[in-house]
Amino acid sequence: MEGGSATITLTAAFIAGFLSFLSPCVLPLLPSYVTYITGITFGELTRESLPKRVRLLTLAHSLMFIAGFTVVFVALGLSLNFLGGFLPQNRDIMRKAGGAVVVFFGLCIAGVINLGFLQKEKKLEFRAKPAGYAGSALVGAAFAIGWTPCVGPILASILVLSSATGGAGRGAAMLLSYSLGLAIPFLVSSLLINNFLAYFKAVKKHMRAISLVSGIFLIVIGAMIFTNSFGLLTGFFEGVFSP
Repeated sequence: MEGGSATITLTAAFIAGFLSFLSPCVLPLLPSYVTYITGITFGELTRESLPKRVRLLTLAHSLMFIAGFTVVFVALGLSLNFLGGFLPQNRDIMRKAGGAVVVFFGLCIAGVINLGFLQKEKKLEFRAKPAGYAGSALVGAAFAIGWTPCVGPILASILVLSSATGGAGRGAAMLLSYSLGLAIPFLVSSLLINNFLAYFKAVKKHMRAISLVSGIFLIVIGAMIFTNSFGLLTGFFEGVFSP
């Protein structure tokens, strides 16, 4: 049962990362992120036939950018679970309060609740990108710390889920899974930028629907955290798929 529950929570974290990638504060800005961290012009990046040098630079800088935000996300997960370990007697109260907060975030992303302060971005910006691959990692860390109104609620929800379902190791694994959900489509899109631009034109028309789906996803996760029902869901799937 424990293993099945872990699989479900890790899957939820991965989906949350993918939804973060699709959010309005990440998806439309991907070409800007790629040109910024690589130093390659948009015109050169979108040539029909990319030189090998450009592909290698894009791959290397994108991986360092991903490493930067992954380290921050995993550190956040470890820190929150470490602090939660000092309050084991209040874990049930924290779980219910956290579940309620996640539902609230879901309602905000779905557009049911509109609060002005959630629309204010808090970014750590650089006037000029720090040089080299280490600079790309630093920009990735700044992206994670930026805590934009789109990514913030989804990430915060996964942090709450990680603190409610296990210790520091589980928290690190969940935030790593979240990072992979964000990193994999980012890396693929950066390497296939022309394909990304073509698909983005189609996806852009459905951004409102994506926000609605993201909000509903968080509401379901929040309700499951509040009711502590991940174990029940695991038992359901085991019953359905067991021979």
